[in-house]
Amino acid sequence: MAKVARMYYIQGIRQQGITERLQVHQSTVSRLLKRAREANLVRFSVTTPPGIFSKLEDQLITSFALKDVVVVDGSSEEETLVRDLGAATAYYLETTTKPGTKMGISSWSRSLFAMLDALHPGDYCKGGNVVQILGGVGNVGVQQEAMYLAQRLATVIGASAILLQAPAVVASAEARRILSREPLVRQAVESFDNLDVALVGIGSMEPSRLLASSGNVFSTEERAELTRLGAVGDICFRYFDAQGIPIKSSLMQRVIGIEPATLKSVERVVGVAGGKKKSQAILGALRGGWIDVLIIDRRTAEVLVTEGLP
Repeated sequence: MAKVARMYYIQGIRQQGITERLQVHQSTVSRLLKRAREANLVRFSVTTPPGIFSKLEDQLITSFALKDVVVVDGSSEEETLVRDLGAATAYYLETTTKPGTKMGISSWSRSLFAMLDALHPGDYCKGGNVVQILGGVGNVGVQQEAMYLAQRLATVIGASAILLQAPAVVASAEARRILSREPLVRQAVESFDNLDVALVGIGSMEPSRLLASSGNVFSTEERAELTRLGAVGDICFRYFDAQGIPIKSSLMQRVIGIEPATLKSVERVVGVAGGKKKSQAILGALRGGWIDVLIIDRRTAEVLVTEGLP
């Protein structure tokens, strides 16, 4: 066993070469290598390079039954952190997207905007679709950036875009019903049921500067009402409490975007978020099973491990 193990693992001789040298059957070589591992004659050690946080990733995957976690060594400075998360999301997308994929993407996430800046053009999603899953029409100054997030992503990855041409938040439930009957809006909404993957941000109760200036936001009084109901964060303006349970409020009837049940039925929901102020929102999303893949910075991941593991 020791001789065969040294020849294979140390000298780098293939099993066929060992068979020829020792004049034994290849099945015998395979059996001896297996027994050597079982007898602890062979031990493996994997050295993790700097900037890779496999232990943190494994802890989060195990504790929250996630399919994958990517932890980046993000900056504590907000703008740099957004770029770091965007770059990690771009690499994840480049390495996991297959031709024909039907991909949903939320609006108004700064990390998803940053992802576009880092994404290398290619036909990753040739023959597929990019569907806008949250309304993107807003104030003129920022509307174009969000409205064409799906369009820009589709162009970069070789897919076709389906835009949800409506605001994310409207004045009333009746306005939502009227807009939902529009053919272009209905086309996008009907596409939600066929998504293979969805890219979403995770929002805290305090909107980002981009969102606050977009016109797609609940008022201070309305957010206070949601907080009184226990809300800690949102995905696509669908608010949830610390355990990830959706908040029941008439305000949700004013949102034009994917419904929680539909989002959770998507095979792979990729949540991108970071920063300590979002830790409770991220925890709620994890506990409620809102996402399958988490892309997060190291500092926030450590907070989740320290404070939030079940």
